[in-house]
Amino acid sequence: MEKTSDKKSGRREFVKIGGVAALALAAVSGLPSKILAQGKGKSPRWGFLIDLRRCVGCKACSVACKTEFDTRLGYFRSSVKELEKGTYPDTSRGFVPWLCNHCENPVCVEDCPVDEVDASFTFPDGETVTYRKHATYKRPDGAVLIDQHRCVGCGACVRGCPYDVRYLDESKKAGGDPNEHPADKCTLCVHRLDEGIVPSCVNTCQGHARMVGDLNDPESEISVTLKANKTAVLLPEEKTGPQCFYIDLDPDVYKSGRDTKDEAEQA
Repeated sequence: MEKTSDKKSGRREFVKIGGVAALALAAVSGLPSKILAQGKGKSPRWGFLIDLRRCVGCKACSVACKTEFDTRLGYFRSSVKELEKGTYPDTSRGFVPWLCNHCENPVCVEDCPVDEVDASFTFPDGETVTYRKHATYKRPDGAVLIDQHRCVGCGACVRGCPYDVRYLDESKKAGGDPNEHPADKCTLCVHRLDEGIVPSCVNTCQGHARMVGDLNDPESEISVTLKANKTAVLLPEEKTGPQCFYIDLDPDVYKSGRDTKDEAEQA
């Protein structure tokens, strides 16, 4: 007959294991989600910040992103590039989280051949504005998105993106041409932002190395952090106006990443 003490011990272990599992599930699924403060008036204008002093390269952000969108095997909307710096034998490893930069002047939007149509967007304060959009387009709040119902799968945006963050999703059919596959990439989790909830990758980052916020609000966490720190962006020479900023971006790791990409393109 099982002893009472053994039953209690087993119950405690079950609760402990269950608690750990629940925390792990919460981390991957994005629950509990952090609520995002927004500014007043014609806001937000979304920006993204990665503090590499806090990032440990755990890739929980990439896992959370794949889970949120059921991204197919071998592809990532958000990734962490692991790169070598230095010259053998004096070498070390570095890493750079990599995602769509939701540019101020996105090349992908310019390259999209799909005809523009009228669209509307309502800001949190209730004001509705109209704008024109291709299949790849930029919302008035700064998010660069893809309308897969209109995308023809031509791949022009994939080839034109200087950050190499787009791909054609072979698990889906492009609405504009059912014989092709639509483009896909990071969307800033706008389905969450529209509800006042941070993106899945931000919510999952245990080091609080990632943040998203309203650049129009000088009191938002991202605005205050940007003002207090020296930041850098990827490929400033492309003049796309990246809205993804980095604190403590290692130029050697960054250069290594560019060299690796250039070599792959030439192969």
